[in-house]
Amino acid sequence: MRIIGLAGWSGSGKTTLVTGVIPVLVKRGLTVATVKHAHHEFDTDQPGKDSWLHRQAGAREVAIVSSRRWAIVHELAGDPEPPLSKILAKLSQTDLVIVEGFKRHTHPKLEVFRAAIGKPLLHPDDDCIVAVATDAPLPQAQVPVVMLDDFEGIANVLQAEALPLDRIGHLEARQSEA
Repeated sequence: MRIIGLAGWSGSGKTTLVTGVIPVLVKRGLTVATVKHAHHEFDTDQPGKDSWLHRQAGAREVAIVSSRRWAIVHELAGDPEPPLSKILAKLSQTDLVIVEGFKRHTHPKLEVFRAAIGKPLLHPDDDCIVAVATDAPLPQAQVPVVMLDDFEGIANVLQAEALPLDRIGHLEARQSEA
């Protein structure tokens, strides 16, 4: 399993990019998983449904299983957010995991940048950014640049720059020592 991230400011197009590039990667024969970081509370089931009621009653984990999919909801109940490496270790084996968000973590990342957002580039200050996907030329970029609508080119970058899972833990350890 190899890991690559997408980093960028809110509104830059990370979700649009990931949903455009996944079909390209799947067509190439890869199995793909994603991890999405949320900066807010979220829910995967609806209030009043049985699984929601189980959590409300105090269950720390609730597994929801059907003939089409399954999910496990884990309540942190005041515990800190787990590190990315712990979440990655819980995933089923796939060829490539695309991590959306976690922009401060030390894994290789493709920056998604739109000047219209009005925010600065991340890559000059983050040596884990391996390339930038953007909607306009970036002559000042210090890493390779690919256009946001070039899903084949983006897929090439993701495949070439992803690191194996065991290297991600090494990078997180390096970050905590700093």
